[in-house]
Amino acid sequence: MAEETTQQTQAQTEEKPAQAPTPAPQRPRPSMRRQARRRAKVCQFCVEKVDYIDYKKPELLLPYISPYGKMLSRRRTGVCAKHQRRLAKAIKRARFLALLPYTAEHIRRYGS
Repeated sequence: MAEETTQQTQAQTEEKPAQAPTPAPQRPRPSMRRQARRRAKVCQFCVEKVDYIDYKKPELLLPYISPYGKMLSRRRTGVCAKHQRRLAKAIKRARFLALLPYTAEHIRRYGS
């Protein structure tokens, strides 16, 4: 009887061949020619050699504010650390004097 069970188990293992796990499909690597290299952003204030960022000119400050009224980060604008600090101070001063909005709620309500 023991021989029958070992023969049955051998027969079962012979029927089911061991399957190797299938590897995940690999994506083709893009060639270096097709990838566009990003240019490093350059601080516009350094290029123009600006010493003082005037808070009384909101048209100068508007590109550095999001549509929601938030200040944009250095990573998004490309401004250096020194000018980012000065820009933040100018934006805060312009907001205090109501030259710039704290939020964009009035734009959503009444339009620009």
